[in-house]
This record gives sequence, structure tokens and C-alpha cells, in this order.
Amino acid sequence: MIGLGAGAAAAAGLAGCGAGGSGGGATPRDAGGSAGRSPTGRPSPSGKPVRPIGDGSTAFTGKQPNQPAKPEPLEPGRTPPQFVVFSWDGAGEVGNGLFPRFLEIAREHDARMTFFLSGLYLLPESKKRLYDPPNNPRGASDIGYLTDDHVRQTLKCVRQAWLDGHEIGTHFNGHFCAGSGSVERWTPAQWRSELDQAKSFVKQWRTNTGWTDLPSLPFDYDKELIGARTPCLLGQRNLLPTARQLGWRYDASSPGGRQVWPRKRQGIWDLPLQQLPFPGRSFEVLSMDYNILANQSINSTNAPAHNYPAWRTQATNTYIQGFKRAYETNRAPLFVGNHFEEWNGGIYMDAVEKALKFIAAEREKGEDVRLVSFRQFVDWLDAQQPEVLDKLRTLDVGQRPTGGWNTFLADAGTTTRGRPAA
Repeated sequence: MIGLGAGAAAAAGLAGCGAGGSGGGATPRDAGGSAGRSPTGRPSPSGKPVRPIGDGSTAFTGKQPNQPAKPEPLEPGRTPPQFVVFSWDGAGEVGNGLFPRFLEIAREHDARMTFFLSGLYLLPESKKRLYDPPNNPRGASDIGYLTDDHVRQTLKCVRQAWLDGHEIGTHFNGHFCAGSGSVERWTPAQWRSELDQAKSFVKQWRTNTGWTDLPSLPFDYDKELIGARTPCLLGQRNLLPTARQLGWRYDASSPGGRQVWPRKRQGIWDLPLQQLPFPGRSFEVLSMDYNILANQSINSTNAPAHNYPAWRTQATNTYIQGFKRAYETNRAPLFVGNHFEEWNGGIYMDAVEKALKFIAAEREKGEDVRLVSFRQFVDWLDAQQPEVLDKLRTLDVGQRPTGGWNTFLADAGTTTRGRPAA
């Protein structure tokens, strides 16, 4: 397991992200005696000189800390790891403490996650006219702009997340899901405009806010950003040409996926939210908190409290049953999407926490269960032999390998070592 050290553990408690209002510094293990210094005098996580990018909103600080070992091809006859990816849409800290709460949970259980940051969450509302959304009025947004204090807290949490080893993706900006301005109607060129703006709000937060008392985000966002999830899971078809042009490696926008091994679309790994068993119901539900909510309380986010205990249990068991179904059969990855929201008394956040702890406990039994980011998962996919992945894709939902894994993958990939995955 990767230990973060006492310094990092203290840096992001439930009250906020980062120590002493700084947004979190490097851990004592990472900061050498001759460490490079950020524009605010803080050491880089690698101990190497900080190289500010642009206005210093971001900086190159070296290799990301707390990453797994370089992935290797699956040996013939071996059982595939069980991958689980918890991801977060929007990823802003709005004063409810949920972002730091899940950073702490991830730290306690040696888990990595993906945070799909909405670019607008780093743009002060006073500067909203800098945003020119496709097919919508300048400055418009279907999600609210954050207060200045919440922008500051989000900067601190995003910085700490990266230092802890998590991935920072994008959820774009204005979250338009309906009408003529919906993302579903955007062209590839409009997606490029939206993305360029989302990146600019991350890369120029210092100019847009005027703040000089916070450290740089410790990564080059142009290199960090390799995948996304679109608002409302809409518009993937026209996003993919732009994603491929930019060299992205995955997209997590597909709705209604199944628990099978993924394929590429237009050269991009397609990592969809998945249909999971919904305890007590005859149908399956999409692996996202809001979709569970919609099936429990007909889109009400503040239903009567007497329903909460049963719904919390149902949501928790949805994730656990989805995990067990894959883990005990085809070992397909499990993808879960979430929002930092306290809908229905916060029961969906409790469900995610309980499910994550259950999965981490299974890993502690000695099984190869990996709580990873999407980036880390596609790193593993790209290290595999094409024949191995092709064989894994022949397994349907809940289907066990004929003869067991030793037999099923005994010959896969043995004749083409060194070839990249298709």
C-alpha cells in the first residue's frame, strides 16, 4: 500500500483541504532539503524546482506523487485484477465538506479517484462574462457560480487531490442539458471552444481572481487532462472527434453501459456508467448517485426523512452487488459516478462511503482489488496484449470464465508480447 505520511494526513481534514489555509503543501517525505519553491515559497511535491506555467496558476512540479507501479501485461493464466473507479462530477467544494471528506476516506483506504472539475468552479462570478458558452448567452450557466470563498476552497481541494494521487479530469463548464443550447446539440468545434474555455479557467485562475496568497495547482493541465464526462451524459458522439484530436485517452460520458470489459470508440477508451442490480426491484439502475435518487424519490432531492434508512441501504447494496457480480464472474471494471451533494439527507454520500469501505475490506483479504482513477485504469489497459483484452470481452455480464481463469487465459497474449493494445 502507498503511505501518504502523517503530514499529508493532517493536511486535509474534514474541515477543509490543505493545512493552514495554504491548500496543502508537499508531504515531509516529498519535500527535500533543497526543494524547489512555488511562487508563494512552498516546496514542490517532488523536491524539484517549480516551473510556473503562464501566470502561475499552474506549475510543473515533477512526477505526480502516490502513483502505482508501472502496469505490466497480464501473465497467461492469471486472474485479472478487479478495478473499481469512483468518480466525481463537478468536483467543487461548496461548504458542505464533502470534497475533503472523500479525500480523507480515500487516504484512509489507499484509494485513488477521478475528479471531473467544472471549469466555472474556478471562475469568480464577477468575471462570468469571460465565459462564452456555445448556443447560450455570454456568462450563462445552468449550474451556479461559486462564491469567492468556495472558489478558494475548491482550489485547495483540487491541489490536495492531485498531491494525494488522484486524477483531475473535466466536466466542462455550464452544464447545459436542455433546450436549443443543450450540449447534446454541440458540434465538434463547439466542444473544442467549451473545452478551451474550461482549461483556461483552470490555467488562469490567478489572473481572473487576482489572488496571490494561494500556491499554484501543482500540475500542467494540458498534460494532466486526458479524459472527461459530459454534462448529463449527453453529446459524446460529437465530443469524440475533438477528444481524439487532442490526444485524449478515454471518455466516461456513455450512459447505460454494461458490466463488461471496455472497447474503444474512435480510438478513445469508452468507459461508461453501468447498469447495476437494484435491490428489491426488477430492473437495473445506472451507477450514479442521481440515477439511484431518481428511482427512489422521483427526482425529489428532499423527500421525507423516514425513507432515508431504507434508501441508504438500497443505494449501498446497489454498488456492493455490482462489485460482487463483476468480482465473482468476469472481473469487468466497476465505474461509479457521484456528485458532492447532500440530496435526501446525504444518504448517497453515505452509500458511496460504505461501498468503498466494503470494497477496500475485500482487498485487505489478499485479493487483487484496485481502487484507481480512470487514468490509472487506462494505463493498465494500454499495457495489455490485444488478444488478452479481446478474450476478456467475450465474457458477458455475470459470466464466469469457462474452466476458470487458469484455463481461460492460458494462451492469450503468449505469442505477441510487446505489442501495444488495440
